[in-house]
Amino acid sequence: MFDDLSPDLARLLTLRVWHAMWLQRIDTKIAALQEKEPEQEQGRKNRPQEPDWIVELGIGNGRPPTEVHVGGCYAAGKRRRPVPRDEARRLLTSGVRACTHCKPDAQLRILD
Repeated sequence: MFDDLSPDLARLLTLRVWHAMWLQRIDTKIAALQEKEPEQEQGRKNRPQEPDWIVELGIGNGRPPTEVHVGGCYAAGKRRRPVPRDEARRLLTSGVRACTHCKPDAQLRILD
């Protein structure tokens, strides 16, 4: 089964040392990941629930709303705040743009 290994004793001992070093590195990495796993799970449990509706805010005084998104929309910018369903409907009917990716106007059944 191991006939393809070198017959040189020094090479075999070196190979054994290298493998032992790699196994030690792998075991260390496994232990570190197992230690982090409960912390990550706790973080996932404690993460606040994603809002149903998001309004993206503009720049400047008063930061006027610029676009309405569904809660999990990837296109929502960083300047945003969660809003209740009624406010999302009010903003859309008052002329605030609906996101073209998540289409909140269709989900809220608001027709142009």
